[in-house]
Amino acid sequence: MKIAADRTRCEGHGMCEALLPSIFRVDDEGSVTVLTDQVTEAEVDDVRLAVESCPVEALRLSGSA
Repeated sequence: MKIAADRTRCEGHGMCEALLPSIFRVDDEGSVTVLTDQVTEAEVDDVRLAVESCPVEALRLSGSA
């Protein structure tokens, strides 16, 4: 699976970073950065939770896992 972030949509709420700081980082301007674009099998459920927790739907997953 791959993670994509729409930085123009991100409002810096930080839900993703709070759940998975090893994968998501919200910068001082309030935009998310995905630290890796590949999700391991062990991370899939946690990443899905982070994606679904984004209040502005700035994150999405693609591919299969």
